[in-house]
Amino acid sequence: MLLTKLALAHNERGIIRIVYFVKGNHVSNRLLKSGLIVSCMTFLSRVLGLVRDVVVANLMGAGAAADVFFFANKIPNFLRRLFAEGAFAQAFIPVLTEVSNEDDPNAMKQFVAKVSGTLGVIVTVVTFFGVIGSPVVAAIFGTGWFMEYLNDEPQGAKFELAALMLKITFPYLMFISLAGLTGAILNTLNQFAVSAFTPVLLNVAIISCAIFMADTFNEPGFALAWGVFIGGIVQFAFQLPFLYRAGLLVKPQWGWSDPKVTKVRKLMIPALFGVSVGQLNLLFDTFIASFLVTGSISWLYYSDRLLEFPLGLFGIAIATVILPTLSRNHVTKDANAFSANIDWALRMVCLLGIPAAAGLMILAEPMLIVLFKRGEFTALDATLASYSLIAYATGLLSFMLIKVLAPGFFSRQDTKTPVKYGIWCMASNMLFNLIFAIPFGYLGLAIATSLSATMNAGLLYSKLHRLGVYKMSSGTLFFLAKVLIATLIMTAGLLYYRPEIDSWLGWAPAMQITQLAIMIAGAGLVFLVSGVALGIRPKQLLSKAIQVN
Repeated sequence: MLLTKLALAHNERGIIRIVYFVKGNHVSNRLLKSGLIVSCMTFLSRVLGLVRDVVVANLMGAGAAADVFFFANKIPNFLRRLFAEGAFAQAFIPVLTEVSNEDDPNAMKQFVAKVSGTLGVIVTVVTFFGVIGSPVVAAIFGTGWFMEYLNDEPQGAKFELAALMLKITFPYLMFISLAGLTGAILNTLNQFAVSAFTPVLLNVAIISCAIFMADTFNEPGFALAWGVFIGGIVQFAFQLPFLYRAGLLVKPQWGWSDPKVTKVRKLMIPALFGVSVGQLNLLFDTFIASFLVTGSISWLYYSDRLLEFPLGLFGIAIATVILPTLSRNHVTKDANAFSANIDWALRMVCLLGIPAAAGLMILAEPMLIVLFKRGEFTALDATLASYSLIAYATGLLSFMLIKVLAPGFFSRQDTKTPVKYGIWCMASNMLFNLIFAIPFGYLGLAIATSLSATMNAGLLYSKLHRLGVYKMSSGTLFFLAKVLIATLIMTAGLLYYRPEIDSWLGWAPAMQITQLAIMIAGAGLVFLVSGVALGIRPKQLLSKAIQVN
């Protein structure tokens, strides 16, 4: 079997070009190596993210102040998904890959200059109106708080705080969008570690502001908001030297009508709808939660943060490295390589996502107690947040599958299909929200999110199957069966040895941490031994179907 290996080379004019070599199993190894690099950087970011959340929980718990900060942080992050690593990256990377293969040595520089200039103007304008119109934004997405504000009810103060805090957090959009652009360029050049490390700086900024600035404000949430603002600037500035070293730090130009920029726009428009579907679901959850009891937004946030740890560590890391690779497979018309690389990504997310989901469900409450039960965050908050974490965990594998299946369309410059399915799932999610939120409150919102994600993943796979782009092999099915059996063995061990919650609450913090670490390490060891005993081997994680004609 022959696989294609990507390398970067510089021509006599110093312009980076993409060169392909034919070599034995190097693509799989390269993907695995790149995935491990991104995972390591993401792990560091997620660990600091958990430290950040511990600091936030200690400062504000799950009360009104926490609800307001999480709300003010969620809005610019929603738009970040559109303008930064979300829709923009999905449209930009495939076109950038095409441009990098052109003979014109200046084509890549010109393209980057026009894209950066166009994106910069757009996000600056959006940021300006977002800051000026923050009360309107707060009223739209926090309608429950706005209604209480109009009726002079006590909870109406949340609306005023949210509108003011948005003025601080909204500029984060501008800086992180530009950071997303530079990160997409570096990822296309196989420099995955830089963009993967960048989120660490945001967490450092928020933690630093929380420690050193919290006492200077009557409301500690403002210190966190300034941390978000500073973090955006630092993330963008950090990537510029690497872009300069790559020879692509160029003067921005307005390029709205440029043919290549136009192509990005055309691909981005449906991708915007596709990415916004998931984000709109989250915002719709926030909208409904604003009508629920105080703490609902915070409980959902803390549970979502724990879910994001394995999702970012495994799912997003693999998706990050697979999109540029699939784009190259499409450009070179290597259908076998395309299918095999999707297969590799699917195996990897299942190998990591299935046991991670089981572990989260079983250890939900102990994890929340260990991480957050201090200061204003109570044992009751941990219990209530654990319910939504269990509901989210049921959809973890689906969230991860979406991350690796959607690039199968974006890399082929088909952004319409994921959008169509995303709209269906968004409508379903809203229906599920209304069905489950009435009897189950905030827990119903988490259930609805997991159900809609499962539907989305199923639709994406079925379409790739019908198109003949990717068909799951019998070998992959047997591999998944082994993973499921190993996970069941691990689950039985966790259920047998897990102490009662009353015992957890009675232990000292050091004992809680030790016991949780032992259980996580033990579960991982049981899964590993069980997998090996069932016949899971490293070679099964390599793409085998790639042939070069």
